[in-house]
Amino acid sequence: MDDNSNNNNNNIINKSKDVIRLERESVIPILKPRLIMSLANLIEHVADRVEFLKLCKRVEYTIRAWYHLQFEDLMQLYALFDPIHGTQKLAQQSLSEEEIDVLEQNFLTYLFEVMNKSNFKLATDEEIDVALSGQYLLNLPISIDESKLDKKLLKRYFERHHHENLPDFSDKYVIFRRGIGIDRTTDYFFMEKVNMIIERFWGWLLRITRLQLIFSRKMSARHQKDPKKTDENIEAEQDELQRIRIENMQLSMNNLMNKITIQEPTFDRIIVVYRRASNTDKNEHGIYVKHFRNIPMADMEIVLPEKKNPSLTPMDWVQFLVSAVIGLYTLVSSLESPKADVWVIIAILSGLIGYCARIYFT
Repeated sequence: MDDNSNNNNNNIINKSKDVIRLERESVIPILKPRLIMSLANLIEHVADRVEFLKLCKRVEYTIRAWYHLQFEDLMQLYALFDPIHGTQKLAQQSLSEEEIDVLEQNFLTYLFEVMNKSNFKLATDEEIDVALSGQYLLNLPISIDESKLDKKLLKRYFERHHHENLPDFSDKYVIFRRGIGIDRTTDYFFMEKVNMIIERFWGWLLRITRLQLIFSRKMSARHQKDPKKTDENIEAEQDELQRIRIENMQLSMNNLMNKITIQEPTFDRIIVVYRRASNTDKNEHGIYVKHFRNIPMADMEIVLPEKKNPSLTPMDWVQFLVSAVIGLYTLVSSLESPKADVWVIIAILSGLIGYCARIYFT
């Protein structure tokens, strides 16, 4: 019975397909030994097969040697810009600001080259917008405190090294991504379902009162697509990935009370590069390079640098407003009483402020 109900439940959720499109990966996910042996088995003569395997080994050693040298140079430079110990090592070199700038740009050049050779891609505005257009397991509204991010380092790099289709945030931080997977989670998601109901009610209220025109925000202008590419070519270079989200769930007692399965595409690896803003006392030279694995696209906010404290969810707003209304009603009732006690009023007011503050700040 449970299996049948879960299957029926999943079918209801999947009724309206939510499909996103991302640029196709430039690599074919296959094990290297399997690829080599499959090619070797196509060779008839044993001697030629042995020579082919030797050639594969030489190619592999050449590639490994290149990566080893690049990585060694990269790490030697990064030792000077390590956010923890780099400041001390940089001070020991007694370098001028111009020399430090040259080393910074050399480090970024090595880093971008290694990322490119490793099939990492710079995340574009379109990909970020698509990824963040839904919610998965992270339901907290998160934003970046841009005042804490440096805007000079990456800007200087991109002025010297041209890249097409750079995101709007490329002067503050860059996000490299590689690999696409799928993550599925099965649970009751009671709080998420309550948030979804509140959001739908709030959206309905805004529509009927026409307040959505006031609260709607204009989308920032994005880079236009390459006019040389036709729609057919663009679709041919993209992969379609399906999302199964709570936001698209049909409202029914079966869906609300039973377990459901949600699904979200993931980025297998994400690397974020940024620098914190300098203080008035001294210049900041540390460069942060953070590595994340298996990040759901809808939860990409967790990899963003220098995040602000999360704002309230719809459920938090309901608790906040209900508590405020009940507290104010109790306070007004106490004031209207002919024998109003000042200490009781102060206690009610203090409790109301404290409870609302706890909801807002936690």
